[in-house]
Amino acid sequence: MRSKLNIRKDTFLLSDQIITYRVLKHPDIHNGKRLVLLHGAGVAGEDTWLAIASMLTQWQEILIPDQRGMGETHYPDHKEYPFTAHRLVADINALVDHLGWWSFDMGGYSLGGMVSLLYKQQHPDRVEKQFLLESALLDRPCWDTTKVLRQKYSEAAHFLRSDNKEQGIRNFLDTISPNRRTTSQVDDLSIMRLGARPLGFAHALDCVTEAINSIDRELLVAAQGDVSSFIGGLSVDLMHQYHRDMAEGMPNWHYFMVPGTDHSLPFQKPRQIAKIMNAEAQRYRISRNI
Repeated sequence: MRSKLNIRKDTFLLSDQIITYRVLKHPDIHNGKRLVLLHGAGVAGEDTWLAIASMLTQWQEILIPDQRGMGETHYPDHKEYPFTAHRLVADINALVDHLGWWSFDMGGYSLGGMVSLLYKQQHPDRVEKQFLLESALLDRPCWDTTKVLRQKYSEAAHFLRSDNKEQGIRNFLDTISPNRRTTSQVDDLSIMRLGARPLGFAHALDCVTEAINSIDRELLVAAQGDVSSFIGGLSVDLMHQYHRDMAEGMPNWHYFMVPGTDHSLPFQKPRQIAKIMNAEAQRYRISRNI
């Protein structure tokens, strides 16, 4: 039986940010491998990744930070301010530098997937294996359609800044998971999770919109390494089509459909995702003789 996971919570100070992060250590694993896991918009790192991380067997250390506007990371005055995707990338780079993590695998969910993609593009020698869970920027095959879709998220962000924050969250859920199977209890849980910091959530949605309007997606995708991409079985067909096409056309892209879930896949299917991540890490290392 594996020993209990060791979890250390700490903070890292930037000039304009107090970043809260957790480092998970597996006492029975001594391979020196490290993994950085980034959460999505409106949700904390621990809530997103802890269940999955507890079942991962291929990494000695796992870093789970809270990004700006979310979780326990905050500005010194505890107010909320806009931020860009490149600011999030710079935050993560400063944090891994602080920890002395010079190379690592990386995983990202939704917004965190976008940050992972940009981080790999900007720091190609530091990131090895990659895992993407319904990454932002990779929603649809057509880039123009992807841009148009962001208008609905902008409407959700508008409500999040108003007195009708719950409507903003419902708009977000209806846009990102239109085929989801839901109950009032499930929706209430999602609203509670996403409503913890509504202004930070709104800034995160705007952050993705700004990135979509300023990047070259073809160059971004071409800059990636070995990617395992997870898409919920109930997510829209066009998203599946895009990731299947990339897997068929790119030897480094590996597509996995996660049955019975939608965009909430890390919360609904942690065991299945962890199992695939472990297998994919083994495949990658065997292919690289590492």
